[in-house]
Amino acid sequence: MAYLFLHLMLKRYFLEVVYDGTQFHGSQLQGNLPTVQHYINTALSILLRKPVLSFGASRTDEGVHALSNFYHFDWEDTLYPHFHYKINAILPPAVSVKNIFSCSETMLNARFDAVSRSYRYKIYTQKNPFYLHRGYYFPYSLQADLLCQTAAIIRSQTYFESFSKRNTQSKTFICQIFESFWEQVDDQLHYVVRANRFLRGMVRGLVGTQLQVGRGKISVSQFQSIVDAHDCTQADFSVPGHGLYLEEVRYPEGCLQLLDLM
Repeated sequence: MAYLFLHLMLKRYFLEVVYDGTQFHGSQLQGNLPTVQHYINTALSILLRKPVLSFGASRTDEGVHALSNFYHFDWEDTLYPHFHYKINAILPPAVSVKNIFSCSETMLNARFDAVSRSYRYKIYTQKNPFYLHRGYYFPYSLQADLLCQTAAIIRSQTYFESFSKRNTQSKTFICQIFESFWEQVDDQLHYVVRANRFLRGMVRGLVGTQLQVGRGKISVSQFQSIVDAHDCTQADFSVPGHGLYLEEVRYPEGCLQLLDLM
């Protein structure tokens, strides 16, 4: 009862974080390894002068970037002025807090209450040193019409066991896909997918297997067969993490209030 009362007295805050994934061993806490969450927890604990644990919205693998990931944490008081500036001064150069929000619902969870997440995978076909570790160099011809067909197949599916790596903690392979499409962005080809949830390695599996279709290695009907097989050994997870970006995490409208703590 005392714990419940203490919890209700705490304020919940959300950090919107951007990072270069090539500098970390993934986003999730792994002991003392240099992960994004490790540095977030360390910075919070230094600023607030007691151990603070954060909880992330999405677990990105080593090398995967984030243009917007979220971490929530609880604190007993209002955050002081210049908190935003000070936490970024402590964090390493490859990670930055983009925004800080207060939460109108103290039980809102960064991971479980996210409405959707969006990922973007970037591919470039002409060698460019300025894209190194910022996209996947893939110097092969791709048939755009076939990629559009596979993206449409993905959009129509709900069961994605074939695109989940083994040793997953997920209890279900059901995902609701809201968007799935390829687009040309300047001299790059991007795959964009938005869903209510993603499985371990799912986006890289979707991209790698679609590229096999785009190159003519397998047909669109074979791609459908891989989806229907519910067998991850048939999918291609070989594309590197540094081409992948967590682009957006959405929450119920009105639940987060932006704070000005610069």
